[in-house]
Amino acid sequence: MYEQVCGCCGKKGKKFVKDCRIVFPEEKVLLEILLGKEQGELDNVSVWNGNGNIYYADGKNMKLKISELIKQETENIRTLYNERVQHINTDFFEQMVKRFITANKKRFDDIDDDAMVQIKKKVKDYDDREIFVSFSGGKDSTVVADLVKRAMGRPDICHIFGDTTLEFPETENYIKEYKRHNPKALIVSSRNKDKNFEELCGIVGPPSRVMRWCCTIFKTGAINRKIETIYANKTKVLSFQGIRRSESNSRNKYDRVSESSKISKQEVCAPIISWYDFDVWLYIMTRGIIFNKAYRLGYSRVGCWCCPNNSSWSEFLSKIHMKEQYEKFHAMLIDFAKSVGKKDPEVYVDSGNWKARQGGNGVKFAKNSIVNFERCVKEELAFNYELTREITPTLYELFKPFGRVVEQLGDKRLGEVYVVDANSVAVLRLQGKIGTKKLKIIVDHPELMRAKDAEEAKRKLDCQITKYQMCLGCRACESVCRFSAIKVRSFANDTNTVADKMADYHIDDDKCRRCQECVGHFSVGCYMRKVLSIKR
Repeated sequence: MYEQVCGCCGKKGKKFVKDCRIVFPEEKVLLEILLGKEQGELDNVSVWNGNGNIYYADGKNMKLKISELIKQETENIRTLYNERVQHINTDFFEQMVKRFITANKKRFDDIDDDAMVQIKKKVKDYDDREIFVSFSGGKDSTVVADLVKRAMGRPDICHIFGDTTLEFPETENYIKEYKRHNPKALIVSSRNKDKNFEELCGIVGPPSRVMRWCCTIFKTGAINRKIETIYANKTKVLSFQGIRRSESNSRNKYDRVSESSKISKQEVCAPIISWYDFDVWLYIMTRGIIFNKAYRLGYSRVGCWCCPNNSSWSEFLSKIHMKEQYEKFHAMLIDFAKSVGKKDPEVYVDSGNWKARQGGNGVKFAKNSIVNFERCVKEELAFNYELTREITPTLYELFKPFGRVVEQLGDKRLGEVYVVDANSVAVLRLQGKIGTKKLKIIVDHPELMRAKDAEEAKRKLDCQITKYQMCLGCRACESVCRFSAIKVRSFANDTNTVADKMADYHIDDDKCRRCQECVGHFSVGCYMRKVLSIKR
């Protein structure tokens, strides 16, 4: 119970943990096996999981060492689990849930009223057709979706499901079940169909806790493109999200309402920002709404199943419940460790050190982040670049933030292209023939680039050259542009070389406002450059 006084019997309780989640009968079965207990020994025990992944049985610390338990051989555990799970007794658990709901009715009323008031207040600023729920299939977005539908009185509210292609099988099944239970809800899936997670891992290495490029490529970029499609004529949209401060230290400073730092036209409202896990489960149980069955297995979060932020316990659960997927991913991690020269690949992977890697050291593609140039000895504001990628028309697109590209004015013998301002004054010139890697850039008017001096002009040029050399179509630039002027797509080809994975970058002249936000928004101009930083 949340309050000190029990809502069932009126007696005082004692504090045993700051936050906790329910342990379902399916997870109890696994705990019994790991602890060497007979089937059913935990059936009539109230088991909860608290901060620090500590298990409590009837309020007492079970003193389990998860790090030791997960070292056990999984094949026999899996076999025994599949046998025992067929004979679960849920009688005690169901009664416990009823007591949980009754004992915490006041807490439910408080958090429910607060969230409903906040939602009703915020939707007044928007038309109904400018509002949607960011839906992941997890418990938090499930609760938010239910709250928004109730507050707005609209069962047909739009849900944008960010399909990262790395979803739990239970999540995929839950989305289907959710649609059946909510037939009037508009559920739209956003998915990056141009990219393959495994292929990208082979190019840039697997994501880590500090380099989660997968979120940008498979989640943010795909959702932004879906928003641009659905709300093409809208300058602002409201997204209700299940973000909570208690989820992580980085989210502890989040506001309930904020401008999205990743998707420019999106305002975010997080009505359950101050809720605990305890509150989320109280809401789900009180309201009797369906939820993702992965939680019943013991997962505390159900984003991407192979996320580097997952705990060792979640990783162990995947060994048990997702044998084929886990073994395939594990083999890929071993291959990566070998490719970057790790002395003991198995230890590097199994110890979880891959989750902590930073930068692109040892990654071949990271060399594209190096911008090679020489200053021209004859002209003060001229720079000679040696590119890592052959010049294509895509190169010219990247200089549109500085002005309009005019090919007709240039000297064709030099492969020259002019970039001019609104008054047709030359801002800069690009000299380089299609199919070659040598490029000369002459800056005619640095002030028209909004550069205070030659060095700042050079930094802006480097940002765009970096994009050209490293663009894999992550779509981060698309999300940055609040005018929807940028579109990035992958080339269609049957080859398997890294060069053929490069993307086609296009800027719509009619939409571009030359604000240059896309130029320096990311470190040295490109999100992938930020991910794959290496020593110069």
